[in-house]
Amino acid sequence: MCLAIPGKIEEIIDAADALGRVARVSFGGANREINLACVPEAQVGDYILAHVGVALSIIDAEEAEKIFDYLRQMEESSETKKDAN
Repeated sequence: MCLAIPGKIEEIIDAADALGRVARVSFGGANREINLACVPEAQVGDYILAHVGVALSIIDAEEAEKIFDYLRQMEESSETKKDAN
């Protein structure tokens, strides 16, 4: 199973060509460089779904926030289970 994580494009770092476009993307405070070859229309401020360093699609802010909420719930559930043991 693959998991794509939402992130917000903070800066386009390298835009030499469509295949080499790279952006600095924020994932809830952690910043990573992500290749934008699959989403050439992506711009600063857009939310993307990324998997293994590649942006797979652009999503709207509302969808990104839903995913962030699900991830927080999973983390809280995991912490509760650890505390119970």
